[in-house]
Amino acid sequence: MKEGVTTMTATTRRTYESITQAAERTGVSPRTLRRRIADGSLRAYRLGPRIIRLDATEVDQLMVPVPTA
Repeated sequence: MKEGVTTMTATTRRTYESITQAAERTGVSPRTLRRRIADGSLRAYRLGPRIIRLDATEVDQLMVPVPTA
């Protein structure tokens, strides 16, 4: 490797959305998402005193397939 050359690996960026945006996208109520945050099954990220964002991937992981017969 040449001196002074830095190799970077590809990283995926998180996509954040508000509770309202996540609720509209998934078809659940904002209250449901807030309950999941309160019980610890969904992580929320705070930016300042009022702004709360959710990782869209983590919201999607809450959705699990229903087994069929």
